[in-house]
Amino acid sequence: MTDDFNLIMEDFLPLRDVVFNTLRRAILTGQLKPGERLMEVHLANKLGVSRTPIREAIRKLELEGLVVMVPRKGAEVAKISEKSLKDVLEVRRALDELIAELACSRISSEQLKELKEAAEAFERATKTEDTASIARADVAFHDIIMESTGNSRLKQLVNNLAEQMYRYRFVYLKDETKHGMLVKEHSMIYDAIKKKDKEAAAKAAREHIDNQEKAIIAHIRMEKEYGND
Repeated sequence: MTDDFNLIMEDFLPLRDVVFNTLRRAILTGQLKPGERLMEVHLANKLGVSRTPIREAIRKLELEGLVVMVPRKGAEVAKISEKSLKDVLEVRRALDELIAELACSRISSEQLKELKEAAEAFERATKTEDTASIARADVAFHDIIMESTGNSRLKQLVNNLAEQMYRYRFVYLKDETKHGMLVKEHSMIYDAIKKKDKEAAAKAAREHIDNQEKAIIAHIRMEKEYGND
């Protein structure tokens, strides 16, 4: 088991929630690997807590689909499968196309300026080796487009998928060879929205997801081939 994560204390939260958030973040960012066993005693010692909050956190993570219970082995970090990836991206693709189209007619001049700055900030982030910073910059870019729609129901749907997306997205963002393409895709989305070209914006949003799906599936298959899943 990896030992490169620690309990992240958050003000005003019960210990069980702090433990849950810590383990959840470790899974989403790949610090706890797909297929890795979650041993209560080890985790309790690692985080300096009793087994009770660890057990409660594992139950909640199982409900979220981030952890699976394996007979005679116990809890494991859920593996990233092609099926789960496709299920999530199938929905996200449709939502992102709609969001891009709505942004074309609803984005304000101030938001458009913020979007350009966010695209530039993402490009700068790709020059670093900090995947977490790159992921935050990516989220910030897409959040501006989402906010510009002014549709709270749509935002709720996207937020429900966001955490599931993050795990796949993090795998993608770790691949430095894809950074140039991501910068270009953000630029295409921005340009289409700026021109209020709904068709081009939807197409750019769709290709953004399609390329992500292809890259992550290739990663999944490669890990299977080398027996690392």
